[in-house]
Amino acid sequence: MVPAPPDLRALAVGLGAWCGALLALVLPGMAAVASVLLVVALVGIGVRRRWWGPAWLGPLAALVAVAGVAALQQAVVSTSPVAALAQRGAVVEVRLDLTSDTRVVPGQYGDLRVVQARVQRLEGRGSAWSLDVPVVVMAAEDWPRLPLGTVVDTSARLVASDDDVAALVRPLGDPRVVRPPSGWWDGAAAVRASVRSVVAGRDADARELVPALVVGDDGGLAPDLADDFRTTGLTHLLAVSGTNLTLVVGFLLVLGRWAGVRGRWLHVLAAAGIVGFVMTARAEPSVVRAAAMGTVALLGLGRNGRSRGTRGLGVAVLGLLLLWPRLAVSAGFALSALATAGILLLAPGWRDALARWTPRWVAEAVAVPLAAQVACTPVVAALSGQVSLVAVGANLLAAPAVAPATVLGLAGGLLALLWHPTGTVVAAPAAWSAQWIIAVARTGAAVPTAAVAWGTGPVALAGLTLACVLAVPLAPRLLRRPGSALACTGLLVAVVVVRPPSPGWPPEGWVLVACDVGQGDGLVLRAAPRTAVVVDAGPDPEAMDSCLDRLGVRAVPLVVLTHFHADHVDGLDGVLEGREVGRVESTSLLEPAGGVRLVGEAVGAAPDVAAYGTTRQVGDVRMQVVWPRPGAGPGAAGESAPNDASVVLLAQVRGVRVLLTGDVEPSVQAALARDLPGLAVDVLKVPHHGSRHQDLDWLSSLGARAALVSVGADNDYGHPSPDLLTALTAAGMQVWRTDLSGDVAVVAREGGVGVVARR
Repeated sequence: MVPAPPDLRALAVGLGAWCGALLALVLPGMAAVASVLLVVALVGIGVRRRWWGPAWLGPLAALVAVAGVAALQQAVVSTSPVAALAQRGAVVEVRLDLTSDTRVVPGQYGDLRVVQARVQRLEGRGSAWSLDVPVVVMAAEDWPRLPLGTVVDTSARLVASDDDVAALVRPLGDPRVVRPPSGWWDGAAAVRASVRSVVAGRDADARELVPALVVGDDGGLAPDLADDFRTTGLTHLLAVSGTNLTLVVGFLLVLGRWAGVRGRWLHVLAAAGIVGFVMTARAEPSVVRAAAMGTVALLGLGRNGRSRGTRGLGVAVLGLLLLWPRLAVSAGFALSALATAGILLLAPGWRDALARWTPRWVAEAVAVPLAAQVACTPVVAALSGQVSLVAVGANLLAAPAVAPATVLGLAGGLLALLWHPTGTVVAAPAAWSAQWIIAVARTGAAVPTAAVAWGTGPVALAGLTLACVLAVPLAPRLLRRPGSALACTGLLVAVVVVRPPSPGWPPEGWVLVACDVGQGDGLVLRAAPRTAVVVDAGPDPEAMDSCLDRLGVRAVPLVVLTHFHADHVDGLDGVLEGREVGRVESTSLLEPAGGVRLVGEAVGAAPDVAAYGTTRQVGDVRMQVVWPRPGAGPGAAGESAPNDASVVLLAQVRGVRVLLTGDVEPSVQAALARDLPGLAVDVLKVPHHGSRHQDLDWLSSLGARAALVSVGADNDYGHPSPDLLTALTAAGMQVWRTDLSGDVAVVAREGGVGVVARR
């Protein structure tokens, strides 16, 4: 029996819905309306003149409907009393329905507790309203962590937001609980807690990965492990995805059949499993999206699965965007939809090509992750700036352990609600399976070329997209012959195992490199061949280690950590890895305690203090400590004491004068202006990643030719400030940012300095 072809009409409807949401969300108001009207007119004229058939009316209707819903939702949010009061920074009494779990995120002056909510009632400026609009609550670290579904009253200041919410809510006091979560949420929380409890005694990484696999609860996963999952293309396992639902509901249906459930009752059982999964994982848009894609995958497993699956995908995209048009600009939505489409449209042909000379189960195992990877690669590259070369292999190796880790982890959690020892025994294989997945991620990320850097500009992404499109007809031809398939596999293995040289890197005559370490500082001053002074180590050991490897640095006689914030010291292990490291110095202010402890454990002793006024020569590097001055005391009120205690260095390398400023804030910058009148340098390391809190007059007076901003892409702090960039450019400086240019090297040239970017 010939399988039914994919239903491309349904996919066209889903694509039309996606385009409608993008038009309404990305373009400004009147431009979006004009664009929608233009599309309607073109399709109408084309159908009337029979340029194309009436089938175009379905996607057109979806486009108009979703664009209309998106525009309406935007209007409701932007014209609400909450948004109006937020523009004036009003202090109000507000009733909030908490719609997410609380996340702890680092802020400029301490940790923040962030939770999504909907405003039910608002009182302020002499008026009161009952309404229902989304907001984001950003509270101090002493605000209680209340469970999802709690309704609270609180006093708060409203702050305008550029996101898809009406305002940011900054509570001014403790919340007053009006209504606790309903029984449904309590039950879901009990299951989540039970899943955690049955693996609590396991290896630290395994006990965090099992809840992530079961219900997407990855809050405690180690950052370095999360990076390894990203590098190996296994990140989808950490979030709530369609795979989770497919495994859980599929297992439930197997149990149902074993128990004698048949016919329509199986559909009822599957529906109950989907609802239960959504409630347990939290009924947020991302979870409902994952459930929808998982349902599509289940449809694809049945008779005429390809046809039913593509119809289900089109309907799912349309339905989700009618409910939450904002999903159209969500990376998770794009990746889920593209991966599902790739599996439904590409994988069957690629599987059949491979099945000509391999067992069918091998062909299936290779074709599915390969099709998903090809479909998602352009989006992944746009988000991460890299293309994973080990993703397909890592997914193949991890796949056998995903089902037992997910299913047995959930089963153990449910059984533990009845009798905890039974749940612990059942969940033990889940922890073992999780350890295998962790081993795959760590081993895959450790190979020399697990991923290659890729530009995120339009030209680079267009080229990558074109390559993926060309792979669609080319792949079956390569896969159907053992010679060509094995040759491609061997070439890929060779590229992955052998680290390729970076052409032209480091550039000839480099004296300073600002490493691309994300949201943090990691600076390298060249002292001699294969020898350098390191100033700060960034937040990520792997990123710092890789930067030093690219520079060929094997010896570090001196490490200066300007202060103990995580974005300057957490990557210290990357400096120490496989290198001869001498003296480690830092500031005298031993705060925060966590950073001090991490440095002490890495070095094996407390770091020495970089003494004020000290001048030393390390190879070609001559450097002087110009801050903190003894007895300087804390900075101005509202400034961070650790930032203002940063070690500031004035360095000279082969005639190039460099000012390395740590994270000092305006009051200290003003003090430095008084201490060092008339200071002139060639290169400025911009303080505090380009924060808007700067003494612009002093920075502009330094006469630097180049200003380096060490900053992470898409950071939550708004770094670097547009006003700062404008001021530095107006002062004649050329600004270089690590988030846009990657590693940035300063090169000594006759008559001045040059700058070379690696990206």
